[in-house]
Amino acid sequence: MAASAHTNLPEVEYAQGTPDRAPAGEADTASKLLTLEARLEQLGSLMVAYSGGVDSAFLAATAHRVLGPRMLAVLADSPSLARRDMEQACAFARAQEMPLHVVATGELDRPEYRRNDANRCFHCKNELFTTMEVLGSRLGFTYITYGMNVDDTRDFRPGQRAAKEHAVLAPLAEAGLTKIEIRALAKAAGYPLWDRPAAPCLASRVEYGRTVTREVLEQVEKAEESLRQLGFRELRVRHHGELARVEIARTELLRALTMEMLDAISVALKQAGFQYVTLDCAGFRSGSMNAILPADVLTRCRA
Repeated sequence: MAASAHTNLPEVEYAQGTPDRAPAGEADTASKLLTLEARLEQLGSLMVAYSGGVDSAFLAATAHRVLGPRMLAVLADSPSLARRDMEQACAFARAQEMPLHVVATGELDRPEYRRNDANRCFHCKNELFTTMEVLGSRLGFTYITYGMNVDDTRDFRPGQRAAKEHAVLAPLAEAGLTKIEIRALAKAAGYPLWDRPAAPCLASRVEYGRTVTREVLEQVEKAEESLRQLGFRELRVRHHGELARVEIARTELLRALTMEMLDAISVALKQAGFQYVTLDCAGFRSGSMNAILPADVLTRCRA
């Protein structure tokens, strides 16, 4: 097995106000990394469902370091992937000299995906893993893996059910790695994406029940890119038809609360095609669209 490249972990947002000292869990995190490396070596040959986010990127880079050409990162290109995220994912793979295969996925052709109910993520991941199974059979890769971590198991993510049905493995979760530990390890490895905000697919911004179309996804992408051009980093534009509900991280929210910036946000989003623009006072919350789902739906979709 390749020697671990990460031994001295940096301080990475373990808690607000943490002093400049090694976090108490550093040795445990290093041990989890060794467990991850051993598991990847045991698998021997695998593909990684790669999005360019910190989890899948760290998994892919670690697999490449351990397995070399016996791994392949697979990036799904579809209208639900923002071009910015596509470019960043490809750039990271090039920087790591990591084998990358881009596949076109057709979830937007599936009526069950377009109708956008609580199971949308299941249909998306089902399309991806089906495509990867065909690719793996053709290229001779034994396993499919993805970047689920321990924290993800506590959230509402129907895509995990698709992974289970396709026998897709989650080595990060198997090793017991949390999101904050993955960020710390990525920073220690020198990966510039270690603190990149989460970037789920564009369809996750569309209110449940509203049909997902290429035009709707392009509208969301244009709106969010315009907010980044205004200097905001962690944000979502939630699509409610003619209404855009803007979520900005609370650490950045004060910047938005001037008449000049509010006008700039309004102009930018109306140029993206929205008639009305509202700023969510609660700020950015990952998965905020799920708040309206009844408890029985959440339970059923996890089953």
